[in-house]
Amino acid sequence: MNEVNIKSRRIWQIAYPIILGSIAQNLINFTDTAFLGRVGEIALGAGALGGLFYLAVIMLGLGFSTGAQIIIARRNGENKLCEVGSIIDHSVYFLSILAILAYLLLRYLSIDILGFAVKSEAIFHESAIYMKYRAVGIFFAFGNMVFRAFYVGLAKTKVITYTTVVLAVVNIILDYILIFGYYGAPRMGVGGAALASVIAEASALLYFITYTYANINFSDYKLFMFVRPDINKLTAILKVSVPIMMQQFISLSVWFVFFVFIEKIGEMALAVSNIIRSVYVILMIPVWGFATATNTLVSYLIGMKRQDLVMLLISKIVKLCFAGVLIIVSLGIFFPRLIMEVYTNEALIIETGVPVLKIVSIGALTLSIGFILFNAISGTGKTNVSLALELIVLSLYLSYTYVIINVFNASVSMAWTSEIVYGSLLSLFSYAYLKFGSWRKSHI
Repeated sequence: MNEVNIKSRRIWQIAYPIILGSIAQNLINFTDTAFLGRVGEIALGAGALGGLFYLAVIMLGLGFSTGAQIIIARRNGENKLCEVGSIIDHSVYFLSILAILAYLLLRYLSIDILGFAVKSEAIFHESAIYMKYRAVGIFFAFGNMVFRAFYVGLAKTKVITYTTVVLAVVNIILDYILIFGYYGAPRMGVGGAALASVIAEASALLYFITYTYANINFSDYKLFMFVRPDINKLTAILKVSVPIMMQQFISLSVWFVFFVFIEKIGEMALAVSNIIRSVYVILMIPVWGFATATNTLVSYLIGMKRQDLVMLLISKIVKLCFAGVLIIVSLGIFFPRLIMEVYTNEALIIETGVPVLKIVSIGALTLSIGFILFNAISGTGKTNVSLALELIVLSLYLSYTYVIINVFNASVSMAWTSEIVYGSLLSLFSYAYLKFGSWRKSHI
């Protein structure tokens, strides 16, 4: 691979469809939060906890698909496209079984977990309603992840934009109808937000299937031949994927615990934090797009035996990502009240949320560096190392959060400084490994 392929324009060509797709996808989070903010702070809190619990479980599937994506990118760099179909087929086998288990967890065990963790009876009741509807979406979500792994691994990312636009449009329309009960529909509140998301995920999967049949020559990749499962091939994928699965599941689980800590401060603190979570996700859109591009391009370079270009690639992506996040967070820093008013008209929530929004803006800047460096490690195939680093950082993050909330009785603003701690530590540890670690001879 020559250097022209890692110029900023090439990085942007891969990243921007994912970023646009993330914008559409995060409109779901934005819409749910904005609509539920009009229902009340109980609905906001329940949507936060239920949504985070769902995201924590869905990260298991995303972790597996990310591992498959890294291997597909490596085969692409090695010019072994005929092996891609087998990776996808085995991903379907594994994720089908995982989806069944995840559904059982979300539909039934989640109620007991929420009942144990949540102090407010009202928030627990609404969270249980949310999970009742949301659990079904896991089947469609995992299906979408298979197609995402295929297209991102091959750096054919434009379809992700189209798919997530479908996802967002369907969700926004149904949110409006089902949450408030318009056009003859029942007024479902939190349950309506969950059901709208499920239907949106199903619509996105249908689009992925239709697009793939219309635009992809299956014989080029030996795609969807569904031969007998090969335990050795599945093991090879799992070797890369399992650490990512565990890392992402643990990461979102820790964020769920963070919100449980916030709930102990009070229902108002949880309502504010749900709004901040929605804004924070928007701030992170460029980060996820460039992080995904980092995974693919690092693995592709190593497949081409061009390890000498990896650090140059990472440096370019970090600069692009930081600049993108800086543009977005400037809105949160200079116009925090205006942003809060989009979500709610309750004065106390707005006043409490303004300083928190400024804090998470700084946190997003630290993560714009940390996530790129961290995903570069995963792209090398050293996913066991990335898992170990994440566990260390998350342990420090959770300890910090617990102490300032439960020992020092910190305000919600101080609690959110933990995001700055997390981003800074992730940047430091990831850079140290890329600089001094033994990743250059990684084989997957």
